[in-house]
Amino acid sequence: MSTELSTRVAELMTRARADLTELVAYRSVHLEPGSGAACRGAAEWTAKACAELGFEVEVIETSDGSPAVVGYRPGATAAARTVLLYSHHDVQPPGPEQRWSSPPFELTERAGRWYGRGAADCKGNLVAHLTALRAAGATGCAVRIVAEGSEEAGGAGLDDLARQRPELFDADMIVIGDTGNVAVGTPTLTTSLRGVVNAKVTVRALGSAVHSGQFGGAAPDAMAALLHGLASLRDAAGDTTIDGVPGDQRWTGAPYPPEVFRADATALPGTELLGTGTPADMVWARPAVTVIGIDAPGTADAVAAVIPEAAALLNLRVPPGLDPRAAYDALAAHLRAHIPWQVEVTVEAQAIGAPFAAATDGPGYRALTAALRTAYGAEVVRSGQGGSIPLCTVLAEVVPRAEIALLGVEEPLCRIHAVDESVDPEELRRTALAEALFLTDFA
Repeated sequence: MSTELSTRVAELMTRARADLTELVAYRSVHLEPGSGAACRGAAEWTAKACAELGFEVEVIETSDGSPAVVGYRPGATAAARTVLLYSHHDVQPPGPEQRWSSPPFELTERAGRWYGRGAADCKGNLVAHLTALRAAGATGCAVRIVAEGSEEAGGAGLDDLARQRPELFDADMIVIGDTGNVAVGTPTLTTSLRGVVNAKVTVRALGSAVHSGQFGGAAPDAMAALLHGLASLRDAAGDTTIDGVPGDQRWTGAPYPPEVFRADATALPGTELLGTGTPADMVWARPAVTVIGIDAPGTADAVAAVIPEAAALLNLRVPPGLDPRAAYDALAAHLRAHIPWQVEVTVEAQAIGAPFAAATDGPGYRALTAALRTAYGAEVVRSGQGGSIPLCTVLAEVVPRAEIALLGVEEPLCRIHAVDESVDPEELRRTALAEALFLTDFA
């Protein structure tokens, strides 16, 4: 059976490329002005592809205005196990398009990889699901498919839908196609996700800007106060240092060698990796705070004045074992304590998502591990993911009986969220083969 399925998947790769070409062409950036038709188009394309595979399909406008595709195909018997396959059809904005080596919304092949926004995250994973379903045919499993339209903007709409209509998500095994292997050719199950806290801190010190020559030196400086507080969030080694938040956790799964991490992260020669732990500790097991934006005059618009107000947006990643709301409270208290000179400090939470740790001892994990081992011809490793998928914790609440596994095509060379995002078609093929084997064997 594995040989038959392998042949079928290989024959379907031309179709997979055509699918991905069509999907990538939709500029489905949720909340981007003017993108509504493209977002709807990507959802309708997905719904049509699922309907052709025998699914009863709904396109549901969720509470955040994004279209979610939800489908169901019954199993051979009423007692058949149910598998839910998840992905998303929305993408990150492309950023400066002139920096791309080819147009971001045209799938382009270079040096054996397929380039385009969403080629990996997450339209490549969606195409892997479709390819697996085509290869497996009418398996004994009942199958649900869910493709959301606002994951890159937080996915609040699908979270609400899962709580409102949990029957649409009921399954024995949920396969989240939105991660990837630790390296090309190394089959990987992601078993740990950090949660996320986005918080905006605003500092006000003066009623208006004042001349830096006339008042600078004694006038309270909002930018200087903000920078002082931000600097307190990391120590000299680069460890995140938030009062009351532990930062010495250890990762016990697959390692992340420093030289591999340096290459994956595009660290410049001579720069130091941050923290007192291993790269795996730092990105999968420990909290990490990143300043992702600052409101301040740009250098081209700067004038000789003391800045009266400044703000920063912080992204705090929260590992399993820490409560994200408590982490936000600690972050807010830390900033108020460490921003000096009695300036006015306001901290506002903009997003809070919980971390996730998978239970890995059930029959679904055993079957999926075996399928990945066969598809790749290699032993399966378990890794963490520094990013967040809040839906996992929601699904764990609304479908407590389900096993939840994360896999996909997004290995480090894909450069997801960055310029020149790409996918390795061999990763797509092997991911699809592993899913086809799983759908067949788990039945």
